[in-house]
Amino acid sequence: MYIPQHFIQNDPAELAELINGNNFGTLVSVVDQRPFATHLPFVYDQAAACLRAHMARSNPHWQSLASASDTALVIFQGPHAYVSPSWYNAPGVPTWNYVTVHVYGSFRIIENPQEHQQLLEDLTERHEASQTTPWVAEFDSAPVGDMIGSTVAFEITVTEIQGKFKLNQNRSSSDRTGVIDALENEGSDNATGIAGQMRRLT
Repeated sequence: MYIPQHFIQNDPAELAELINGNNFGTLVSVVDQRPFATHLPFVYDQAAACLRAHMARSNPHWQSLASASDTALVIFQGPHAYVSPSWYNAPGVPTWNYVTVHVYGSFRIIENPQEHQQLLEDLTERHEASQTTPWVAEFDSAPVGDMIGSTVAFEITVTEIQGKFKLNQNRSSSDRTGVIDALENEGSDNATGIAGQMRRLT
């Protein structure tokens, strides 16, 4: 990923927060000599420096990754928003503010059934937590057993993380304030998300 010096983000806590807050990532590698992407929810274990997820067993992506020595790439995208030059005090051009993290690593199939089940439990509990009546998996039941059998769990051992937080760091304080105010007035989730990032980090 191209990252100008202004926009580099190396803080492990910031990178982990973006991954955990936007854990639906894009897994990218090469399959049959073409770029191939699979969109998946991930669990990030920062202490162990790994990502865990699962995909459909019928997806050819896992077989390609398991049989090759290629590095896997997972992209996590945070909020993003258009920035108008009319929001600056000084001359400028249209641009886009965004935050993203690219994670590179080596791919390994999780063969252990207990680890596979634990991954499914972790993902389910995390995303059911906001439900009024959270769904609880009954792992001894046929439907859940079929779900496990039809998926492949895997782990990506992290070898490199790149963070790009493009938040007008190359503009003046007054220009950044103008952008923040305009984004907050716009009011969309992405706009207010980027405004919040700018207030915290620039």
